[in-house]
Amino acid sequence: MAQKTEECKPLVVVRIRGTVSAQREARETLDLLHLGHTNHAILIDSRPAYKGMLQRINSYITYGEPTKETVTMMIQKRALLAGDKKLTEDYLAKIGYKSVEDLAEAIVSCKVQYGKLPDIQARFRLHPPSKGYKGKTKKGFKAGGEAGYRGEAINALVQRMV
Repeated sequence: MAQKTEECKPLVVVRIRGTVSAQREARETLDLLHLGHTNHAILIDSRPAYKGMLQRINSYITYGEPTKETVTMMIQKRALLAGDKKLTEDYLAKIGYKSVEDLAEAIVSCKVQYGKLPDIQARFRLHPPSKGYKGKTKKGFKAGGEAGYRGEAINALVQRMV
């Protein structure tokens, strides 16, 4: 049986709810993805292992496909190295990139995984969105809420949070 291999797409995942009364599996999955607090975000790719994890924690996160501009803005303003140090041009040169735009292009085209870069924190600590969430965080995005898959609409949310 031949399976279709879909193209690799980057995903930005943002945690929008706490886990006070969440099931143990959901809490463990959020920890595996380095989403320890609300308003933390990660950049991953769309491989099946990650998709299964996202389905398990679908009601605690929102996710979608970012544009290159969104990834560039997240890296410039919110990326941290080990020890909570800011990302510098020296570090980019050390790992083989000329600028933040080059690194963002490599992430969007799935040539490099952001979380696998050496000496970098996998998560982004974002602010709560300016002017708040537009819907309830307990409802799905298609039902007028905030949770779950939102596609390209994630860019507007992340830009309000950076």
